[in-house]
Amino acid sequence: MAELKNDLILRALKGEQVERVPVWMMRQAGRYLPDYLKLKAKYDFFTRVETPELATAITLQPIDQVGVDAAIIFSDILVIPQAMGVQVLMEEGKGPSLPNVIKNQQDIDALITEGAEESLKYVCDALSLTKQELNGRVPLIGFAGAPWTILCYMVEGKGSKTWDKAKQFAYTQPQLAHQLLQKITDITIDYLKAQIRAGADLVQVFDSWAGSLSPSDFKTYAQPYLVQISDAVSPFAPVILFPKGTWYAIEDLSKTSASGIGIDWTITPQQARAFAGDRVTLQGNFDPSKLLAPIPEIKKAVKEMIDGFGTQRYIANLGHGIMPNVPVDHAKAFVEAVKEYRPH
Repeated sequence: MAELKNDLILRALKGEQVERVPVWMMRQAGRYLPDYLKLKAKYDFFTRVETPELATAITLQPIDQVGVDAAIIFSDILVIPQAMGVQVLMEEGKGPSLPNVIKNQQDIDALITEGAEESLKYVCDALSLTKQELNGRVPLIGFAGAPWTILCYMVEGKGSKTWDKAKQFAYTQPQLAHQLLQKITDITIDYLKAQIRAGADLVQVFDSWAGSLSPSDFKTYAQPYLVQISDAVSPFAPVILFPKGTWYAIEDLSKTSASGIGIDWTITPQQARAFAGDRVTLQGNFDPSKLLAPIPEIKKAVKEMIDGFGTQRYIANLGHGIMPNVPVDHAKAFVEAVKEYRPH
């Protein structure tokens, strides 16, 4: 393995001193990059995800073109339901759909939780190939969806603004919900460990729909499973937890085995830091829509953001994934503004 030439993110996650703030962007591989759109025109979504050479090419694009401090493997959180035997369809412009939703005990009993490394071998192959191609330039991030977010898709069958079917399932059949969450947790732990063996230097767990829960329901249906994953995986590589929309959980999560917590833009950097102390590294929290602002405005907002978080125990990032309509030079401006940052 080539030695890492840029280990800023890993040092920030360990709480070590860094000479500048590291930066990457969620969903940086794809969507807004012209070279990605060329591949998208040629190959359907799951072909791009399941072909290691394509996934690697897409993963590397932002390293060369935008200058971020880490690569994140091009994949999808819904490969886990697929590995569990649930059909996932991805229609362009429509988002994912899962035709056979989970409704009862039989559906849960039928789910597969063994053999993630074999069934998701294409992700591990893509990680190994990317690691080789990166040749130590920057660290490689692996990822998975969090159990609550995966449950949302498996019960709802498609995206939702309210996730009322998923929540109804949890509130009316809590025992089944916890069985399902535990099964997702078990396979996710195996999957993330396999990613680390294949070359991921760190992993992130995306709980995109955690914010649909109240603080007490988050503590019941999301937090315990995030912590289980972190506890099982963190001995092998740093873990960043990103439960979007749950500013109220920052303090609790800062006391767990996780090395980092991703936060969105609904809380100020100062408040997030007050909740987290220096127990954990914070990551975020630039509003992705703000990348559509004029470049001077982006640079100004980045400076304010870093002023708020401080330069240590911090990774600059967006508060959610970059959007397809962001101009590449605006994404670059965001990254450059972080790299150019100097405290007052």
